[in-house]
Amino acid sequence: MKNNKKARVLITDDEPRSLYAMEMLLSQDAYDLQFANGGLATLAQFEKEPPDVLLLDVMMPDITGFDVCRRLKADARWRHIPIILVTALDRKDDIVFGLDAGADEFVSKPVHGPELRARVQSMLRIKKQHDEVVQTLQLREDMATMVVHDMRSPLSALMLCTDLLRRQDDLSESQKNLANQIAFLAQSLNAYSTDLLLLAKMNSGKLALRLEPVDLADLILNARKQYSEMADSRDVTIAVSLPDQRFRVAVDRNLMHRVIDNLLSNAFKFSPDGGTITLLLAYSDKPGAEQPGVCLQIGDQGPGIPEAYLQSIFDAYEVIEAEKSGIPQVGLGLAFCRLVVEAHSGKITAGNNQPTGAVFTIEM
Repeated sequence: MKNNKKARVLITDDEPRSLYAMEMLLSQDAYDLQFANGGLATLAQFEKEPPDVLLLDVMMPDITGFDVCRRLKADARWRHIPIILVTALDRKDDIVFGLDAGADEFVSKPVHGPELRARVQSMLRIKKQHDEVVQTLQLREDMATMVVHDMRSPLSALMLCTDLLRRQDDLSESQKNLANQIAFLAQSLNAYSTDLLLLAKMNSGKLALRLEPVDLADLILNARKQYSEMADSRDVTIAVSLPDQRFRVAVDRNLMHRVIDNLLSNAFKFSPDGGTITLLLAYSDKPGAEQPGVCLQIGDQGPGIPEAYLQSIFDAYEVIEAEKSGIPQVGLGLAFCRLVVEAHSGKITAGNNQPTGAVFTIEM
């Protein structure tokens, strides 16, 4: 609801006299009043032009107000719009039933003018506060996206310059190690900015999966090759376990590459020098499915994950302290991984490796 527009109030009742009565009671306020004579007409009006508040009769010939409530509250587009049930039912069980259906307020018939106006104004204040919060969050998201876009050009230049530096023949061993470290950090920052953009698209519903037959083993081997220089510089072993029989499964190649890269980068962050990172891929039979089930695990020998954070670690911007390391873990990359895996109708879980470390498991 915008300040420069009249608040839109939709009144639903199959009784013309009730519609007229509520229109007269609310006409003294500067509202844009709209009307519907049934539940189905109300749902159609929401699709056409949703209101800022809905006054909804309960007893109607097509579908009840309770059913309308349930449908509207089940739809993410409409669940924030306040619903005031207008009903002659006054039993406590009826009120509880209405609350369970998603109603935000009640007005009893016959309608009392001052009460009706007060409840409508109260619900409109709540709707306005919701809209202001959404607008603020959208502004923050737009600004973050703009900043990330502006970061991409200097990051690309940094990665190019670092690559040229690493090709120099006269670098000492320590200089090569430093150049490799700079390259790794630049790649991590570039990956982080990519995740921010993709995460914003996925949250807004603008990112569609581009499914194609992909050999996940190839993605794993490419990821190991990408991190090979960093592994050599820290004496970290990347152990890969792949099944003898290879399959192609329908996934979004780019997004799954980002997931594996995120989990591998996370493993490197917490792995001790001289440690081992394990990547395991396995397939399983799924009766009736067109493709086999997939299990992908990435484990490290770092400090592990505190039990209290095994679930919340996948929440965006969740910050935890890894056990015995003091390294803060920000769950943006892991939140991205969860969104991608769930978009593929899979699940991702975190656990602790044995005898030490963390392990992330993807099942699709």
